Amino acid sequence: MGWTAFDDGKSLGTTGSEGGTIRRDEEHDLGARVTLEEGGSVAPWSITCGIYGWMFHTRFFGTQEEGNREFDQMKGGLDEVLAIIPLKDDATPEKMSAVSSAIEAFVNRFE
Repeated sequence: MGWTAFDDGKSLGTTGSEGGTIRRDEEHDLGARVTLEEGGSVAPWSITCGIYGWMFHTRFFGTQEEGNREFDQMKGGLDEVLAIIPLKDDATPEKMSAVSSAIEAFVNRFE
């Protein structure tokens, strides 16, 4: 299924975690969410994203164009991490280490 509107789009126009108005908000069926806000407390535009139970990351931007471009790119990066997260019964130390490394690479790529 992939990415769909979070909460059927009901979050759009509401206040996000950075204090801004949510303009885009999507959730992945494998357990991730990415949100674009306008007018938050730190910057004109912000993106928060997370993989449930694994990580949370926030970035800040000066323009809507930057925010939208990075929103789409970050979804692709999250897809890459989600693809290697093992199921509970298949979680070997090597696979868990690979996920941790992929998350670190994601955060470094999207600083």
